[in-house]
Amino acid sequence: MKRLSPWWRASAVTAAALLAVTTASASAPAQTVQPAQPARPAGHSGTSGVSGVTGDSEFLEPSVSEGGASARHPQGDASRPGRNGRKAPPEFVALRSVDPTILQEMRYFTPHNFVGERIDGYRQPVCLLTRPAARALHAAQRKLLRQGYSLKVYDCYRPQRAVDHFVRWAKDLDDERMKREFYPRVDKSRLFEDGYIAEKSGHSRGSTVDLTLVRLPAKPTRPYVPGEPLTPCYAPRGERFPDNSVDMGTGYDCFDTLSHTDDPRVQGKQRAHRQLLKETLAQAGLVNLPEEWWHYTYKPEPFPDTYFDFPVSYRSLSSPR
Repeated sequence: MKRLSPWWRASAVTAAALLAVTTASASAPAQTVQPAQPARPAGHSGTSGVSGVTGDSEFLEPSVSEGGASARHPQGDASRPGRNGRKAPPEFVALRSVDPTILQEMRYFTPHNFVGERIDGYRQPVCLLTRPAARALHAAQRKLLRQGYSLKVYDCYRPQRAVDHFVRWAKDLDDERMKREFYPRVDKSRLFEDGYIAEKSGHSRGSTVDLTLVRLPAKPTRPYVPGEPLTPCYAPRGERFPDNSVDMGTGYDCFDTLSHTDDPRVQGKQRAHRQLLKETLAQAGLVNLPEEWWHYTYKPEPFPDTYFDFPVSYRSLSSPR
């Protein structure tokens, strides 16, 4: 499979250098700034399906069908792009085209998630969002770069077929391969009742994003190896699966009350990091979900009542670049 590494992953790049790039992209938001790319560092894996800061790497479309079970399509006008078809409305963009400096680690393209396998609908490890949401992240990124931080996104637009995949998995009580890391203190039979899994997701409306902060220069992250021993997502940072994010008190997608943004047990630097992320994004118009420190939605949403199902792929966009 073909993979192109983003230039800022391949070396320790300063916040000043990234700020220069994001400033250039602000003056021409429809263009992708592509500085010269240094060679990939030794030890970097180009294999697909592993965890890591993937940037906007491009993968060839898989030829196999997804899931096996038929996906449930949301109700709506089938003639409108994106609802039941393969194309997104023109209001959707790749985050890369608006701000190429924001790091991307698209977890649901990899097996390092609470299901333990690539999720249906994720054809490429790319962040797709409505244009207003992408521009809001760009504004927040400019402020953070001046303080020596970068945003890193874990998930952006999420097709309905991916949500359906979560629902099928949650109903299979025998599949607990990722329990020790992602939901060690939650009985799987309670995932719906406790609100961790639902049949609809705001991500499918295109203006919700899961993200964190990374201190610059960003350090590389090692790939996740399926079947390796797992550590609880609420364990001390040095014991959790390594992530180049700052310490937020839990890992991403941790099904635990410690993930509540303002949980009083989270103090010190962990709380400060959460508040820096929350305050910066709020200034850009993004609203936090109190139960998840990583979950933000741009308001007002361009599509507040529409749940899309086009695949996560550059090919889904009206203007792929």
